[in-house]
Amino acid sequence: MTVVTGFLKAEGKKLVNGDGQEMLLRGVGLGSWLLPEGYMWCFPDAGDRPRRIERMIQDLVGAKRAAAFWESYYENYVAKADIEAIRADGFNSVRVPINARFLMENEEPLRFHEGHIALLDRVITWCREASLYVVLDLHGAPGGQTGTNIDDSENDKPELFMDERNQQITIALWRMLAERYKDEWIVAGYDLLNEPLPNWFAQYNDQVMPLYQKIIQAIREVDDRHMIILEGVHWATDWSIFTEIPDNNVMLQFHKYWNNPDTESIQAFLDKRDELNAPIFMGEGGENNCDWFTGAFRLYEDHDISWNFWTWKKLHCTNSPYSVRLPAGWSSLVEYLEGGAKPSQASSEQILREYLENLKLSNCDYQPQVVNALFRRPAIRIPAIFYGYRGEGVSFEVKMRHEHGLGFRERDGTDIRFVDNVDRVKPNFQHMKGEEWQADEWLYVRLHENEWLSYDFTLREAQVIHADYRLRSVGGNQLISINDQLTEVVASSVGEWETVRIPLMIEGKKGVNKIQMKGQKQHPIDVQWILLTPAD
Repeated sequence: MTVVTGFLKAEGKKLVNGDGQEMLLRGVGLGSWLLPEGYMWCFPDAGDRPRRIERMIQDLVGAKRAAAFWESYYENYVAKADIEAIRADGFNSVRVPINARFLMENEEPLRFHEGHIALLDRVITWCREASLYVVLDLHGAPGGQTGTNIDDSENDKPELFMDERNQQITIALWRMLAERYKDEWIVAGYDLLNEPLPNWFAQYNDQVMPLYQKIIQAIREVDDRHMIILEGVHWATDWSIFTEIPDNNVMLQFHKYWNNPDTESIQAFLDKRDELNAPIFMGEGGENNCDWFTGAFRLYEDHDISWNFWTWKKLHCTNSPYSVRLPAGWSSLVEYLEGGAKPSQASSEQILREYLENLKLSNCDYQPQVVNALFRRPAIRIPAIFYGYRGEGVSFEVKMRHEHGLGFRERDGTDIRFVDNVDRVKPNFQHMKGEEWQADEWLYVRLHENEWLSYDFTLREAQVIHADYRLRSVGGNQLISINDQLTEVVASSVGEWETVRIPLMIEGKKGVNKIQMKGQKQHPIDVQWILLTPAD
């Protein structure tokens, strides 16, 4: 693994560290820490953003206790133990979402909150000690850059682009941060605005690049070493605003949720990387299930794209590395937000006290299957449709191109089909809460004679691995090559799905390991998934 050392910078299409070594960021977001998001609290729309959650808590326990709650919240949500666990899991970076309102003590005249900035100082120190690069992300700009809950919008309008004063404060905020952290090499870069302007506010799109340029100018007046990270409009997915690179140290960022994990889905970003000769970053993606993660994050790796998973932990979930346990009585807060009875102050205080305790990492539930999916480490199930993304001759080989019409991996020409559904015509990759694929959502690949598929997985140390395959024979068999060890797998019946363990254990090596599956003889064989588990 490339060492985290020195100022990170853009060099052509690559990122290089302070020693000039090429590297990818492989990180995790600290979502809901400095900008609480209601869905991570399992709250309805009435509690979907910081100011609404703050109002609810103050209504329930009073201003003084609410203020104390929030200071404990910031202390507990991300502690040194979190940063150490992130590094131990193998990540090399974190993205820290910031609410401008959190950093400001007063707007007129502008005065910043030194106590809250000290929390940033502290997490940066912890990350330096743990060798984790830090991306500072302005997730909620003054006035709001999206006009939605994710930026703590007050009036559901992108008032950053409707009020010049909000832009001036944004520029001043970034200048302040750049002045403060100009010598902190562990800060990877400045992510100027998170997901500006969904397409229903596209009339303001022409203001984004001019604002970026003003912010960059202010930063460069005090800091000429840190990388600038720029997001496109419409949830960071529309890069039409980028016609040139406004600085010599820039990385472009896109986000990816709930859609096809295939090269076609990111081709516009790959093309822009070539056009502008700049590195690109999948700066936010997740909120799906582990099967999707095994495909999407291998997609980024195979295309040399840095990535950041969203998010490190949240309440009562299955699809983050850590799940915060649901406090007793939490439903009464949800019901209150939905117009139900107001819980008593004593009851509210007890619920919130338990929540604060549950936020501590030692009280959360670790979910290693999520981290395994991101890094493709056993134990892991890899859907067969998520073979490699490095192109024909490297990740797959077909002898006759198949036109399946699914709108997924169509360029490859592999024979992809639905397992159980003759009516469904398009894949469904929208599983925000981590729901398992339903029977009619599963796909498989049919391997014809001499066609092959290649799958990578990683090990942190050499170990022995078992491999199980979900197969259906159509009269053929399959040749399996694992790190150049060959074996033949023969299904015991024809026309029925079965799980078959290959008759040898894999001597896995530290680092990247490769599985290649090849169809044999005249008859095809269907493959639904591969399950890799440590032998011990």
